[in-house]
Amino acid sequence: MEVENMAVTSPVQRLIRKNGPRLFAPLSLAGAVFLWGTSFTATKAALSGFAPMMVIWLRMALASMVVLFVCKRIPSPRYRKGDWKVLAFLCLMQPCLYFLLEGYAVSLTTSSQAGMISALVPLLVAVGAWAVLKEPMSFRGVTGLLVSIGGVVWLSFGGTPDINAPSPALGNLLEVGAMICVAIYMVVMKRLSVRYSTWWLTGMQCVAGAVFFLPGAVLSSPGALAAIPTTAWVAVAYLGLFVTLGAFGLYNMAMTHMPAARAALSINLVSPVALVAGWLMLGETMSPMQLAACAVVGCGVYLGRKG
Repeated sequence: MEVENMAVTSPVQRLIRKNGPRLFAPLSLAGAVFLWGTSFTATKAALSGFAPMMVIWLRMALASMVVLFVCKRIPSPRYRKGDWKVLAFLCLMQPCLYFLLEGYAVSLTTSSQAGMISALVPLLVAVGAWAVLKEPMSFRGVTGLLVSIGGVVWLSFGGTPDINAPSPALGNLLEVGAMICVAIYMVVMKRLSVRYSTWWLTGMQCVAGAVFFLPGAVLSSPGALAAIPTTAWVAVAYLGLFVTLGAFGLYNMAMTHMPAARAALSINLVSPVALVAGWLMLGETMSPMQLAACAVVGCGVYLGRKG
């Protein structure tokens, strides 16, 4: 009987049983951080051929197609009366408002600056988790948050204006709004993950996003499809198949094995990843001061994780 059970167990399930959350959760967070960090550069590339609404809808539609293809393999949720209100609020925060704000933010500012602002999320989540989930905030954890956020502020001061940012102040403000939405989503997600499969929740959000952004995509005509650069198509495919589905799925899985505030702390590493990706792929400048600030962010994340 034990041999039969091992035969039908998936590789992911065997990895969890063998190594436990101590290994699986950090690896999931690392994958999510890499995908999120490169998403700003990919979004910038996608916007070279599509309007913001079309980019968001295409990535949601692609992710939804994958979800519908594998939906039979996703465990059924333990629904309770009234859960639809919480689920609707979850979808409103992310993907609806989050992607709406971030889609326009990246079109107005550089991918590096947008990635830097993502470091606000851990502080917002930590406060929300302390207020709603009653998760404790240790002195070392708070210190790690402050150090990492200080590193991000240093990153911001070390940057220079970019010609690809027509209105960076407005873009950065919209990105702050997006980070508030995603922080609220993470706290709510932590409560729901007890009774709902993380992949079921991720799939539900993708489908809800595809429906929500469809009218905007229809109104923003893409023009001649032949004129759209190949890089824009590749970027949309990457966003839809890897970032939208993969990053949030991996992060949601990690949150089931650790406190919400600690999981959110890893998002501070999105800023350096976004900075390096923007430098390598888009030619956005990165000074020695910014490299040093990246190291400070990493130290803050490590210190906070220990706390």
